Amino acid sequence: MAAISVLAKHKLVFLGDQAVGKSSIITRFMYDKFDSSYQPTIGIDFLSKTMYLEDRTVRLQLWDTAGQERFRSLIPSYIRDCSVAIIVYDISNQQSFMNIQKWVEEVNSQGRRDIVIALVGSKNDLVDKRQVSLEEGEAKAKEFGAIFVETSAKSGFNIKGLFRKVASALPGVVSFSATQQEEFINVNLRSSVSSSTPTDQQQSSSSSSRGCAC
Repeated sequence: MAAISVLAKHKLVFLGDQAVGKSSIITRFMYDKFDSSYQPTIGIDFLSKTMYLEDRTVRLQLWDTAGQERFRSLIPSYIRDCSVAIIVYDISNQQSFMNIQKWVEEVNSQGRRDIVIALVGSKNDLVDKRQVSLEEGEAKAKEFGAIFVETSAKSGFNIKGLFRKVASALPGVVSFSATQQEEFINVNLRSSVSSSTPTDQQQSSSSSSRGCAC
């Protein structure tokens, strides 16, 4: 029997203003679902997924941060040891794009020197409401030396493409055959970190108990 290599774990932290679609991107990637009635993230949510690519296998630990100002103090500790910072803005919200600068500064001041930065323009389906052009997004990503992708969690556009790009930028362990390259394994390890009310905690617990939609 061939030996199975231990997978390297890579921590991905999602950053960005409130309501830019961070949780929607993660949910579409994990469960291939979209829910327009999402509630704001309370504190920090965590999920994990293993991706089998053509030339490597990687385990991604996804940390979804709240965009609300009252949770900003939690974020630096999650940036410090992460492999990737995924900074999300809403293409229909110019202010969220302008705020990219402060998120990048936060990553540069708190993150590792070799951290990978990905800039993601979300809600690509809102064509009539677009305030940030594709060219502006590409130029901003180039300025910061970041990966750039526009996505739509609603339609599923470029969601897998985003994570393939990110995974390809990471060191990995090649230990599986090509026939397994597009398989996905969902691991339900959801938790929240916050000074939330009992109601918030009950909601988080209820969400965790449902298990993954494998």
